[in-house]
Amino acid sequence: MFEWLITLFKSNYQRWLSRRIPAAKLVTLNQRRIFIFPSRAGFSFLALLLLLLIAAINYQNNMAFALVFLLACVFFVSVLHTYANLSGLTIQALQAKPVFAGDSIAIELRLSRKGVAHYYDIKLAWKHSDQRIVSLLANDEQRISLYLPTSRRGLLRPGRLTIETVYPLGLLRAWSSLALDIEALVYPRPLAVDMKALTAVDGEEGEAMLADGSDDFYGFRDYQAGDSLKNIYWKGYAKGHDLQLKQFSSFRQKQLWLDWQTFNGNIETRLSYLCYWALRLESQQKEYGLRLPDKEIAPAKGMRHQAAVLRSLALYQQGAA
Repeated sequence: MFEWLITLFKSNYQRWLSRRIPAAKLVTLNQRRIFIFPSRAGFSFLALLLLLLIAAINYQNNMAFALVFLLACVFFVSVLHTYANLSGLTIQALQAKPVFAGDSIAIELRLSRKGVAHYYDIKLAWKHSDQRIVSLLANDEQRISLYLPTSRRGLLRPGRLTIETVYPLGLLRAWSSLALDIEALVYPRPLAVDMKALTAVDGEEGEAMLADGSDDFYGFRDYQAGDSLKNIYWKGYAKGHDLQLKQFSSFRQKQLWLDWQTFNGNIETRLSYLCYWALRLESQQKEYGLRLPDKEIAPAKGMRHQAAVLRSLALYQQGAA
């Protein structure tokens, strides 16, 4: 029963928070987005004030009353300073470069300010990321990277970013929970495997293609009207032979297919095998294609092609394009 109440409270709180601070790429902290509450030190401070007030009332000591009122003023003034240390700060999600499952992904953020306000000891962290402490004093903006561990492939959504401060006295904690609109792509972890044969087109070792260029001499054929005069075999014609045309060939490297059916194992194992071979063939500058049960990518090479292949592997059966 108690666990059910906790779950219900968390669910209602998340819905309320989503309405109050919706997801956005760029967020400027204001009164609606900042929450403030006494810290542990603040509660201890308030308890001390209560004891001092009781003692002052008991002994009717004016100096004790003055001390209580002075410390209370310090507490209430610190509320304004703690709030001001977050108010007006702008946080923007910039980018998150893809990584392989098991690696930590770096999510880049930019903190900026307007005007001459200074910000001291701002702490930022996601639930499972490292924590960074940032101050904006001389610069109007600062870029930071927070590293978030990954465990599985797919689109990683880091959740809500907690940004907080206890400046200047540590008596109060001002914080905000931001749903930054950013996604990070996590590729399958490459897993080495031997593969004796790849599905190839155009033969096992490649194909000689006839071309009008001048790569390698291929042979002769009879001249036909409209053929280029520069490739006519004039020496043979001068010797009394029929008019012939020289032919040249260029070699086209075979195109390889990374086929889902080539490998054995469960879904994640096959994706890891395909990822390994995609990286290997790209490093060898070979053209390769990808065949998945629900998608096919034509053979090509280059960084854009590799990125498309790895993205398809990362998002396989996850309902994302």
